[in-house]
Amino acid sequence: MATGKERQRQLAREHYERQMQRRIERQAKTKRNAVIGSTIGVVVVIGGVVAAVTLIGGGDSRPQAASSPSPSPLDATKVSCSYPEDAKGVTKKVGTPPSKPDLAATQMALNTSQGEIVVDMLPMKAPCTVNSFAFLASKDYFDGTSCHRLVTPETGGLAILQCGDPKAEADGKGTTDGQGGPGYSFADENLGGMPYGRGVVAMANSGENTNGSQFFLIFGDETKSLPPKYTPFGTVSKGMDILDKVAKGGFLADNTAPKVKVQIKDVTISGKS
Repeated sequence: MATGKERQRQLAREHYERQMQRRIERQAKTKRNAVIGSTIGVVVVIGGVVAAVTLIGGGDSRPQAASSPSPSPLDATKVSCSYPEDAKGVTKKVGTPPSKPDLAATQMALNTSQGEIVVDMLPMKAPCTVNSFAFLASKDYFDGTSCHRLVTPETGGLAILQCGDPKAEADGKGTTDGQGGPGYSFADENLGGMPYGRGVVAMANSGENTNGSQFFLIFGDETKSLPPKYTPFGTVSKGMDILDKVAKGGFLADNTAPKVKVQIKDVTISGKS
């Protein structure tokens, strides 16, 4: 049987052991908390990196390259053009162009009532657009048509003369002016490929990939006014004086037919001489 002193020593030893056990548990807990805190810190840092990548990458949480490779240049020799039927509005049907573009069609001469306007075309950058013009010209599609819309910086912020509607009256009264087309449409090309500067010729449209036969010639600087939504396919190399004359003459009503009438008598497509 244990004496009083032995009992006291036993109680003291048990107390000491309990203290040591609590200390060990506290140390272990502190260590666990330290590890968890470090892990959270790593997660926060990683989260910050992911957030940065997300912002830089445009919203995708997956890591993305800082820059994407530029798209390959268009190989016009391998392009196959498509001209689906489009019967909207007033049309003058003459069939559809061949799917293989005419890459030799590099120049378009517009013989107009005001003189000749020559456009150097870009078959290597807008092959299906140029191909359509070559086809329509061969069918005398533009013969006898009038440029039906004039817009000046003072009235519409633009500086364009619009042509190519076979049914346009171009008298400032026609409610259907601007609605005519060839009975087919084709896709946009060369968007963003060149600025809409003075002398540039581009396709008019009623939305994405709705090109037909209407086009506009720019006599001002539209670089800041027009978004890259209209296929540019050439540049005027002769006849800018005609456009300036027409622009100076004004229009019959706001943003409608020019007072100086421009009738297209004939369109000739050829290679450069």
